[in-house]
Amino acid sequence: MGGSIARVHCARTRRWRLTWEAAAPTTPRTSCASCKIRCSASLYSLAPRLCLFRPGHYGWGERRLMPHRLIALASIVVIALLSVRVSSQGLITQRNLSLPMAKTIAEATLAECKSKGFNTAAAVVDRSGQLLVLLRDDQATAQTLEMARRKAYTARMFRMTTNDFQKRTANDPTLAPQRDIADILALGGGVPIQVGTETIGGVGSSGSNQEMDEVCAKAGIAKVAELLK
Repeated sequence: MGGSIARVHCARTRRWRLTWEAAAPTTPRTSCASCKIRCSASLYSLAPRLCLFRPGHYGWGERRLMPHRLIALASIVVIALLSVRVSSQGLITQRNLSLPMAKTIAEATLAECKSKGFNTAAAVVDRSGQLLVLLRDDQATAQTLEMARRKAYTARMFRMTTNDFQKRTANDPTLAPQRDIADILALGGGVPIQVGTETIGGVGSSGSNQEMDEVCAKAGIAKVAELLK
C-alpha cells in the first residue's frame, strides 16, 4: 500500500515538473540559498524571496514563481527606487537669463533714461553675476559703464536694490564692511532680476541721479515681465 502511494506521488511530481518546464523551456534556474528551491535566475538576482509556496503540491516543499501581476509590481517598485537614487545624485536644473532677454532689458533701461533726458549706460548680469550685456549711450561718459556693471552685480549678489543695500549698510558697523567687497557699489540704480523669490540676475543703470537710475532699471525688467513668471 505504501509503495503504491509513493509511486502515485512521484508520478504526480514528475508530471508537474514536466508541465512547468514546458511552459518556460528557456528560463535558467538557480538554487535559492535559503530554501533550496528553484526560481528564475533573473528574478532571484533582483529579489531572492520573490517565490511563493505552490498550492496543491504534496509535501516536497517545492515553490513556484509569483504571479505575473506581482512580478510586474515588484519590478515597478525597484525601478522607482533606482530612479529616485539616480535623480538625487544627478545634475540640477537652474533658471538663468538668456542673452536675448538680457539685451531686451538693457535696451529698455537705456531707452527709459533717454526718454527722461539722461545719457546713461546699462548693464545686465546673469545669476552668477557674470556680465551678459553692457550698453552705453553715445553721449554718456566713460565711467558710467563700470558703475552700471557694479550696480547690476551688487543687486544680484545681495538680492536687493542697490538703494536698499546702501541704506542697510550705512549705519550698521557689522554690515558696512560688505561695501568693501570687490565690485560692490552702494549707489542707487541696481535692481535684482527675479522669478518669484528666486534671483536670476541683476540690471544696473548709471548716468542720471540715483533715484532715476533705479526707475530706469525697473523699467527694463518690466519690459520682460511676462517672461519672468
